[in-house]
Amino acid sequence: MSNSAGLQFVSPYPFEAMQKVDVVRLAALSDPELRLLLPCLVRMALCAPADQSQAWAQDKKLILRLLSGVEAVNSIVALLSVDFHALEQDTRKEQQLRHKAGGSNGESILVSQLQHGLTLEFEHSDPLRRLRLTLSELLAIMNKVADSNGEFFLKSSELFESLVYLEEVADVLCILQAELPLLLPIVDVAEALLHVRNGDWFLCLLVANVPDSFNEVCRGLIKNGERQDEESIGGRRRTEALRQLCQMNPSQALNIRAMVVEECHLPGLGVALTLDYKPDMADEAVSPLVSYVSGLLLGTNGKVRTWFSMFIRNGQQRKRESSSVLWQMRRQLLLELVAILPRSRSTHLPNDSDMEEEGITGYSGLREEHVVKASALLRLYCALMGIAGLRPTDEEAEQLLQLMTSRPPATPAGVRFVSLSFCKLLAFPTLVSTPEQEQLMVMWLSWMIKEEEYFESAAGVSASFGEMLLLVAMYFHSNQLSSIIELVCSTLGMKIAIKPSSLSKMKTIFTQEIFTEQVVTAHAVRVAVTNNLSANIQGFLPIHCIYQLLRSRAFTKHKVSIKDWIYRQLCESTTPLHTQLLPLIDAYVNSILTPASKANPEATNQPITEQEILNVFHNSAGQGEAGRGGRQRYSITPQLLVLYYILSYEENLLASTKQLALMQKKPKSYSATLMDQIPIKYLVTQAQGLQQELGGLHSALLRLLATNYPHLCLVEDWVCEEEVTGTLPLLRKMMLTSNACRYSQSQLHQAFEKLPSSSPRLMRILDHLTLLSPGDLIPYAEALTSSMAVLLEPGEPCRILQTLNKLWMGLNTVMPRRLWVMTVNALQPSAKLLGQQMYNQNDLMVDPLIVLRCDQRVYRCPPLMDIVLHMLNGYLLASKAYLHCHLKETADFDRQNQTVSNLGLPGQPDTPEVTREELKNALLAAQDSAAVQILLEICLPTSEEQQLGADAERLLRSMRANPEQRAGPGEPWKSREAEPEGGLLSDLREVQCLICCLLHQMFIADPNIAKLVHFQGYPQALLPLTVAGIPSIHICLDFIPELLAQPQLEKQIFAIQLLSYLCTRYALPKSLSVARLAIGVMGTLLTVLTRAKRFSFFMPTLPCLVAFCQAFPPLYDDVAALLVQVGQVCASDVATKARDIDPLIARLQYLKEKPQDVLLPGGGDRSKPAVPQRAAEELGGADSDVQLCYRVEATFMELIGSSLKGLWGGGTS
Repeated sequence: MSNSAGLQFVSPYPFEAMQKVDVVRLAALSDPELRLLLPCLVRMALCAPADQSQAWAQDKKLILRLLSGVEAVNSIVALLSVDFHALEQDTRKEQQLRHKAGGSNGESILVSQLQHGLTLEFEHSDPLRRLRLTLSELLAIMNKVADSNGEFFLKSSELFESLVYLEEVADVLCILQAELPLLLPIVDVAEALLHVRNGDWFLCLLVANVPDSFNEVCRGLIKNGERQDEESIGGRRRTEALRQLCQMNPSQALNIRAMVVEECHLPGLGVALTLDYKPDMADEAVSPLVSYVSGLLLGTNGKVRTWFSMFIRNGQQRKRESSSVLWQMRRQLLLELVAILPRSRSTHLPNDSDMEEEGITGYSGLREEHVVKASALLRLYCALMGIAGLRPTDEEAEQLLQLMTSRPPATPAGVRFVSLSFCKLLAFPTLVSTPEQEQLMVMWLSWMIKEEEYFESAAGVSASFGEMLLLVAMYFHSNQLSSIIELVCSTLGMKIAIKPSSLSKMKTIFTQEIFTEQVVTAHAVRVAVTNNLSANIQGFLPIHCIYQLLRSRAFTKHKVSIKDWIYRQLCESTTPLHTQLLPLIDAYVNSILTPASKANPEATNQPITEQEILNVFHNSAGQGEAGRGGRQRYSITPQLLVLYYILSYEENLLASTKQLALMQKKPKSYSATLMDQIPIKYLVTQAQGLQQELGGLHSALLRLLATNYPHLCLVEDWVCEEEVTGTLPLLRKMMLTSNACRYSQSQLHQAFEKLPSSSPRLMRILDHLTLLSPGDLIPYAEALTSSMAVLLEPGEPCRILQTLNKLWMGLNTVMPRRLWVMTVNALQPSAKLLGQQMYNQNDLMVDPLIVLRCDQRVYRCPPLMDIVLHMLNGYLLASKAYLHCHLKETADFDRQNQTVSNLGLPGQPDTPEVTREELKNALLAAQDSAAVQILLEICLPTSEEQQLGADAERLLRSMRANPEQRAGPGEPWKSREAEPEGGLLSDLREVQCLICCLLHQMFIADPNIAKLVHFQGYPQALLPLTVAGIPSIHICLDFIPELLAQPQLEKQIFAIQLLSYLCTRYALPKSLSVARLAIGVMGTLLTVLTRAKRFSFFMPTLPCLVAFCQAFPPLYDDVAALLVQVGQVCASDVATKARDIDPLIARLQYLKEKPQDVLLPGGGDRSKPAVPQRAAEELGGADSDVQLCYRVEATFMELIGSSLKGLWGGGTS
């Protein structure tokens, strides 16, 4: 479009006047400017307006007066006098004809055969013919554009190229588009004008006469544009046309640029518009070009980034052209870069005389107002080179290096600039190509090291570039080049592809000239810790450097102690937790336990001392009464971090015992005394409410607790915590008076001592304590636990016990371990309490059964028994963890010592580690089973309870009563007749329920305990209780076949009795198969047992057959056959005796074949078979076989009765 360079375009002033129809402005235009707008003005003056106001009438008069002196108006008026309706019909016929002819330029309806050239015809034609000629030419171009499939062409048209007639052709074009808008859509016309010479001039003229179409035309041209506009002639012509349009209407230039980015078309146009854009108020910080290109390359839209990067890459492949938008952009950026350089200086090193002449300011001096702009330019060049693949010229590289090695003022922006410059050097080391430039860079880096402390103090920032230098040096020493690349990318804020091989030169400079490893470690320890370190502090901090040095084992290698620095940094931490703290602790723990090399096992860091740890927890809330008086020295964050350190240290110590044993190194673990003084549960509870601020610390602590302190992770405790910290407790706390601690510990002691007379006062005190938070209850813990024994006296109110239980559970959420020891010692029998030494935490973990050696009265006090069971469960878990740790600590070292001592002794066996593990498991199993057996024994009623009518068998039989056992409508329950005095809600019954709940949890946690306990056996009287009260007891069905296979007769009897209750409660297919097996075993034993053993086996097991048949009626035939077989065997043994047993056998056969005929005479209850009544003396005096025969008959009758009752009961219902 260079042909239109000499033409006059519409300027912004007249275009704005047309947009606003400002007649005053239009009147001020010069004749050449007015000439370009005549088509619109003439139509405005002649056509009937929609606006009939007086103001427009006056404006119209001014327009007519303005047009009256212009000669060209007459020709435009003549054009408007044509019959456009006829012209439109002819045009449509022309289009149909062209469509039929396939677009060939044959006959034309609009234009007859031309005698001369198109220009001469246009000159000699009347207005109508001029319209027809222009319309025909324009339609031909539009049709060709439609058929070109996007391929650009340049149409040679004499009409649009003759400079003499350009203005008249433009008039015709504007009139045609205005009068025939449906035939000539302005967007299609604009697209067609791009394919003729001077098209941009015609396009601007057309849009200026229809100013409302500006955005529509621009959007259409952009949508139809190329993705890369500088790749083709068409793209460049389109860009130039849109650029001219935006120069005509500069207020819309930025909107057009936004359309370019939205469509991802014409990237050169976006840059060109930015270069043309002249803001009203220049931003001193960042230029529009830097902002625009940075936004494209560093924005979040990957599609836009790729599109513009392709524009940069493609633009570099062509020869350097001054007309190229890319080179215009590069030149402008270079000019901006040079403009902010301190003073013109080359990259040669100044000698001493130069330094004296220039002075210090001559060498440094990047002005403060230029620092932000310099940082933006550096990031932009990083994006251009790293993302878009820009290859800098020598001039660009030299000026960039000068800018990067500038010395900014000590401000936060200056710190940021130095960090960006340093990262750019690492990202693009090719910028340093000559030895002079390399020495200049070394001097600049040395200046960074020297001025780092001053910059940090003067700028008032916690994260300076000194930490970044130190961190990069450490990465280079440990050859972690990928970490350097990540650091560079995160600092620059962009992902750049950096080859590790390109860092070799920088690595040599860092490791050999600037930062040796010894210098790095010595410098790192002297760096001050970050005060109030939290996640709110951004950038690279000393903690990053220390972490990397710990990972590379630099401190241990050069024997530099880092313990004090880490301890101080942990104490100076706050929330929100910095993400580097947990990795730092992990790396530190690893450096304590694992030597840097096997050759030097002593090369480890020192652990934090116990006294330092205690200092952190001094006056903690979980420590007791001292925590209420003084102000806490450390916040919760350092305490949680130190707790995480201790737990992580202990876990890693156990995990690495084997490796440490091989090196004959045994680090010391922290003492149990120290652990007892740390309020672990209280701290974890506090951390639970700060999970958002603590990041992953809470979950990490829970993981370590579950491994090392499983008794602090009981599910019941978490549930209880919800009850303590929920909504209802919050509402109760709102009821507290202003004086939150109205009652002292001494008042609580006195109330307990004066029982029972002080019961009301004690109840008031306890009720008030329930309103306190668990942390506030800690001072009362000793008074509450030491007075528990007083409440065991008879007649104490139950409500006091229940409230005490509630308070104890609340305290258990914050100080469980100390509370358990105090409670166990308080509940000892009074005889022991006087002469025996108090137990400690270690005693209870070694022998958890101490918990059950309490005062016997606790066994019938449900609130206190609940506490005892809670402690027992916790100590059983603690004992497992204790033995596991003890075995782990000693096994590897003992094995190693034995291996060393057995060298040269053939035939000596290795350390029996398998045996040790088996012994540990056996001890734990014995411990658990002993606890279960003791608890089951507690469930048995005492002799006093039996005398009072609380017989356990009768009590628990009522639980098994079925609804079918109900008598007639007016009769009470059968089970109620046998109900003991006191009902079901007795202390014994409540204790039994608590014990069953614990056993249920134990069986679920380890089914092997259930198997072991049932192989050991327990009183048959407890079977109804265990089967009804322990839901998980159904797992016994898995091992009952194995129990039946045991040689001991007692175990077989217990298995069958247990199975009878299980079948009644769990009538499952599996139960049916095990019951069939049991019947088969009974039949087999009948044939092998001696007479004495047969009696002792079948007398207790025969009644179980009734339960089998009640649960599974299909077993009736097998059971009946077995009963007949048992009767026959017994009868054969007494056949020689005086008593005739044959009638009994006959009766059994009859019962088996016709059970329905055996009914009570006289029309009684049909469901009750006629069982012969036998005197006790008769049965007692009979021998064992006779007794067994009678037992068989009684079982048969009971079996028939139950089956017939079920049958008739179902029929009557």
